[in-house]
Amino acid sequence: MAETLFQTTQVGSWPRSKTMLRALRDRRTGKMTRADFDAVADDEVRRTVAIQEDAGLDMLVDGEHRRDNFYSFITEKVDGTRLMSLAEMLDEVEDKSGFEEMLTTLDVPASAIRNPTCVGRLSRREPLALNDFRFVKSLTDKPVKMTLPGPYLLNRSMWVGAYTGKVYENQRALGDDIVKLLRHAHRPCRGRVRVRAVRRAGADRDCAEPGVRPTNLHVSDARHPPGCG
Repeated sequence: MAETLFQTTQVGSWPRSKTMLRALRDRRTGKMTRADFDAVADDEVRRTVAIQEDAGLDMLVDGEHRRDNFYSFITEKVDGTRLMSLAEMLDEVEDKSGFEEMLTTLDVPASAIRNPTCVGRLSRREPLALNDFRFVKSLTDKPVKMTLPGPYLLNRSMWVGAYTGKVYENQRALGDDIVKLLRHAHRPCRGRVRVRAVRRAGADRDCAEPGVRPTNLHVSDARHPPGCG
C-alpha cells in the first residue's frame, strides 16, 4: 500500500441548503424548537459526511451547519451573551467612524451579520463542541476535525463598551473569563491546544492554528493532523 504523503481535509463551513438556511432563520426567530432544528441539522451533517467519504477525504468535518457563522453560535452555548446585528451595534460602538467605514466595505447588509455580544457575566450553558463531535463520530470511522473560535477572536468581537463595560472593567477582565470558558474544554500543550472533553469522547490528537493570535482552534482525532506535526 502506498504511503500517504499528506492528509486531505476541508477548511471552512459548507454551503447551506435552502432547508438548512430556513431552519437557521426559524430557530433564530423562535419559530422552530431545538429538537426540530437538530433533526434538520443532523440530516445535513449526514449528507456532508457521506459526500466527504465518497470523495475519499482523510479527515472529515461536520460542515458547521448548526452555526449561524463561525463564532456567533456560542450565544446558544454561553450565558451572558446576546446575538446582535452590526446595524444594532452602530450607535453603541466607541469608534463610530471606523465602524461606519467598515460597514461601507461590506458586500452584505449590516443587518445580516450577527455578532455575539457580551451583555453579562459569562458562564457555560452547554459544551461548545462535544455534542457535535460525538454525532459526527457516530457516522464515520474516519478521523474527525472540529473547529472552535479562539480567545483573541472572542475577546475582540464580544466587547461592546456600552454593554460589556457594565459587567467587566475592561477587555482584559473579559478575556480572563473567556479563557476560563475555553479551559473547561482545553489546555495548552507544547504550543497546541488539548480539548479535554472532546479527547475524552475519543479524539486521538488535537491542535490549534499556529500564530501569535490564533483565530480558530482545530480539534481532531487524526493521527497526524495538519499543523501538529
